[in-house]
Amino acid sequence: MSVQFASALAGQSFRPGEVWLVGAGPGDPELLTLKAVRALEQADLVLHDALPGRAVLRHVRPGAEIVAVGKRKGAAPVPQVKINARLVAGARAGLRVVRLKGGDPFVFGRGGEEALACEAAGIAWRVIPGVSAGMAAPAAAAIPLTHRGTAAAVTFVTAHDETGALPALDWQALARTGGTIAAFMALSRLDELALRLLAGGLPPATPVAIVSQASMPGEAGLRSTLGACTLDARRAALPTPALIVIGNVVGLLAQRGAEAEHDSRAFAAI
Repeated sequence: MSVQFASALAGQSFRPGEVWLVGAGPGDPELLTLKAVRALEQADLVLHDALPGRAVLRHVRPGAEIVAVGKRKGAAPVPQVKINARLVAGARAGLRVVRLKGGDPFVFGRGGEEALACEAAGIAWRVIPGVSAGMAAPAAAAIPLTHRGTAAAVTFVTAHDETGALPALDWQALARTGGTIAAFMALSRLDELALRLLAGGLPPATPVAIVSQASMPGEAGLRSTLGACTLDARRAALPTPALIVIGNVVGLLAQRGAEAEHDSRAFAAI
């Protein structure tokens, strides 16, 4: 059996003419990996999303060019095709280029599209994993994504396709699968998401948590049920970004979550 791929994670130096797709994590600068920090310290050009905050960008070396190319709530001031072109142009100019992305580049982050653009242009690229909000947000709210006897599977979904609509998934099958559902970018489509899962057979009493701005100073959240979460979310007016967690794990440590609510909100300052 021949080796099909070589690791793109260990040991490489950041060479001129390369693009590194770097995960910035959910927002807390202390959740950056050491490799991500090293990449930022060496970069000549950094194209960053809206989510990485100023504290994260402080790791960029003096003299490097920093360009904001983020998207929020469907608004894309810099279209993806132009971001791809800027990555390629920077690398062809001999720069060390970092594409700094919130969370993990390959989890609903369009990192795959940018890697393919580099491949098509013959540009060397690497990916540096980041802490995804899909893991950080539940952890901040004391919600285990898996738990023996409660959830043996986790499904990550996005609530927006390329047109901004709810993706054409088999929501009935998803409801039947059981386990935990973690929905990205779902707050604005929570009513439709809940209706699809209810129609698929999930009980209205299924626990739901909404975690807003996980690991950041404005972190907040609420616990509800699938039948009541739309109204509860509207009343709470939680800001984005937010992750929706659906499943029995939400209520598993509810008492611990209530007792440690102040700890959860201070997560970013620990």
